Amino acid sequence: MKKIGIMGGTFNPIHLGHLILAEQAYEQVGLDQVMFMPSKNPPHKPKPEEISEQQRVDMISLAIKGNPHFTISTMELDREGMTYTADTLMLLTKEQQDTKYFFIIGADSLFYIHKWKEPQVIFQLCTIVASGRDHVEREKMQQHASWLKEEYNADIILINMPTIEVSSASIREKVALKQSIRYYLPDPVHDYIIANHLYLNRPEEDT
Repeated sequence: MKKIGIMGGTFNPIHLGHLILAEQAYEQVGLDQVMFMPSKNPPHKPKPEEISEQQRVDMISLAIKGNPHFTISTMELDREGMTYTADTLMLLTKEQQDTKYFFIIGADSLFYIHKWKEPQVIFQLCTIVASGRDHVEREKMQQHASWLKEEYNADIILINMPTIEVSSASIREKVALKQSIRYYLPDPVHDYIIANHLYLNRPEEDT
C-alpha cells in the first residue's frame, strides 16, 4: 500500500517552512510521496490585490521542481464552491483504495483540527502528521494527541522539526514594505514574485 502525504494550504506564497515540513514528514514517516494541494482563495477576507490561483500553482511548481517525491494536486481548486479536508479525503480514498493518506500539518493546526468540518471523517480516513517544536510545546502536543485518540480514535504522528519563524503573511508584508524576502523561499519563487510584481499592496486585513 502506498503512503502519500498531503500538504494543504493556500501557499500564498509557498516558503521554506512548508518545504522543510514536507521533507521531514517524507523522511521521518517513510512516505512514498508528498502531494502539495493548494486550497481556494478564502472568500471571506478579500484583499486589495488578489493573487490568482494559477499564480499560487506556478509558485508551488517552481518550489518543488527537482524533488522527485514532491507533486502537486489541483483537485481542490478544480472543485466548485467551498472545499473541505473531509470531502477531499473522501474523494481520494474512493479513487485510490490502495493508498494510505497522511495529512501533514503544523503544530498550531493540531490544537484546533477537531473544530474543522467533520473531524471524525478526517481522523477515520487519514493519519495526522504534526510537527513538534520546542520541548514544552511538544508535551502539550502529546497531551492533545492523546485526547484526540480518546475522543476520535485519531492516529497522530508527531515528527521533529526545527523552529522556522517564517510565514506567508510575513513574506507578503515584507514585499509590501519593500523589504528583502530572499532566503525565506526558494530563489525561483522569489524571482517569480518580483517579476510579476506580486504582494505590492499591503492588505488592510492580512490572512
